[in-house]
Amino acid sequence: MADIKQWFMSIPVITRYWFGLSFVIPVLGRIGLFNPYHMFMTKDAIWKLELWRPFTGTFYYPIGPGTGFHYLINLYFLYQYSKNLETSEFVGKPADYLFMLIFNWSSLVLMAVFMNIYLLMDPLILSVLYVWCQLNKETIVSFWFGTRFKAQFLPWVLLGFNMILGGGGFFEILGILTGHLYYYVKYVYPRDQGGSELITTPSILYRFLPSYTPMRSTTGFLSFPTASSIRSQRNPFSSNNPSSSSSSSRHHRVIIGVAVDMFSVVIDQNFS
Repeated sequence: MADIKQWFMSIPVITRYWFGLSFVIPVLGRIGLFNPYHMFMTKDAIWKLELWRPFTGTFYYPIGPGTGFHYLINLYFLYQYSKNLETSEFVGKPADYLFMLIFNWSSLVLMAVFMNIYLLMDPLILSVLYVWCQLNKETIVSFWFGTRFKAQFLPWVLLGFNMILGGGGFFEILGILTGHLYYYVKYVYPRDQGGSELITTPSILYRFLPSYTPMRSTTGFLSFPTASSIRSQRNPFSSNNPSSSSSSSRHHRVIIGVAVDMFSVVIDQNFS
């Protein structure tokens, strides 16, 4: 359990919560703790104000004999490419990464209302994968059967692969369109078209998820704190008096030390 705990805590904060919810909610549905119908994204989310559906429709996936393998593939792509994106383009900037997810998710929710889409996990994951592939076009990636090609082709390979084996491709197209929309308004238009930046991260997200510098642990893992510990890095108190500043700093260190000890005890109890 200690190894699992260390691996889980090494995941960047946004990917950690996304991965955790995408694992816990489908498993709870699989063992029958709630009615799966209430998890789907339907038009009732708008007309009947069932406002939980856009969220549960994002994290829930029906696990069964015919969908279990696809669900595991989803978890793999979520972990791999969300982590890669958060530790490269968005390293130390959880608010910016969360805003990208909110932008993509909001776009998919609007599509779902008018297109009768019930599950948003597939297209949201593929939208993140598409953004990473566009930011790393020349990177060589490996796919099944030992095939290797540039990252910019990976979304289209996944689309073709799913159309051949699964007879689908609709969710992949939605994910590609959503990822391209974000990539265009965030990078292409300001850079290539000479336009102003069309979207920026709201300041309220920085209040809860301020930027930080990740630290590398002795095991080689990048250490990514929780959202609450990120916020605690900002000290809202300041003083021009050196003595009072020193005293305040000592008090803060004591408080933070106690909080860290309590947090460690809770974590150890939960994973023991």
